[in-house]
Amino acid sequence: MQSFKALFALLMLAALGTQIAAAQSGFGAQGAEGEPNREQQWLVPSPDPDIAAHAVLFRPPGDGPFRLAVIAHASVQNVLRRAQMPQPEYRALAAWLVARGFAVLVPERPGHGATGGKYLEDQGGCDEADYSRSGHATASEISAALNYLRGQSFIRQDGAIIVGHSAGGWGALALAGAEIPGVAAIIAFAPGRGGHANDFPNQVCAPHTLLAAAAEFGKAAHIPVTWLVAANDSYFSPDLSRKLADAFRAGGGKVDFRIVAAAGGEGHWLPETETGIKIAGPELDRALKVPAPIAATVKKR
Repeated sequence: MQSFKALFALLMLAALGTQIAAAQSGFGAQGAEGEPNREQQWLVPSPDPDIAAHAVLFRPPGDGPFRLAVIAHASVQNVLRRAQMPQPEYRALAAWLVARGFAVLVPERPGHGATGGKYLEDQGGCDEADYSRSGHATASEISAALNYLRGQSFIRQDGAIIVGHSAGGWGALALAGAEIPGVAAIIAFAPGRGGHANDFPNQVCAPHTLLAAAAEFGKAAHIPVTWLVAANDSYFSPDLSRKLADAFRAGGGKVDFRIVAAAGGEGHWLPETETGIKIAGPELDRALKVPAPIAATVKKR
């Protein structure tokens, strides 16, 4: 009986190893490039060895090597909404970055949409939310995708940036203290967790805990952060966002906090729209210190 159990355990381990190896061997491009901006579906690693994260990659023309930008998407606590989420693309933001010479990866983190798997960045209930743990979990997911892409021949080893939105921005703040060589800057659009508590605008779960976690992230931070929030953001209002940025700065983090003009009916979705990117464009150019693309001119004969 014991030998049977041992054999069964070995078979299970072998099957698990085969499953993991199969997942790892499937990383990379999943089809041909398309339009716009050489759009291509990829699979990239996640912190869960059983889960390959779905991603979309955009690139400028040519062979590179290009600077890398990783866009970390927003999230929701509701499990049904997460399961129904479409692949995040941030097309307007990606196009803006591609025009400035970046290859742009938008990975879908575990627990969302087609990627599926366990939701690793769960913050817990509203009153007892653990924002530090959730932020570090998101940071590890961003890191897994970032490090994999940096191993590609068309990616430069320096000058990478992380652009995070909402929960993705919160994870980017946690990542500001990580030892990841070659990351030059972080841009966080309305970073935070617990916004729209119980679906009410301008209500945040355990804001004091959120502030404490921001200060904690700032203590370890060494990557400069540009913090952007729209004037009409009802998830993390400009007033709350300023307090969070101040807590991050007081902890020791280097942060440039900016409020941009109102965008649409809800400013929290600013980085997902063309209008929002036009509004934020000057601040993005300033943060990255890259020249705007020069429009083609027609020579007179």
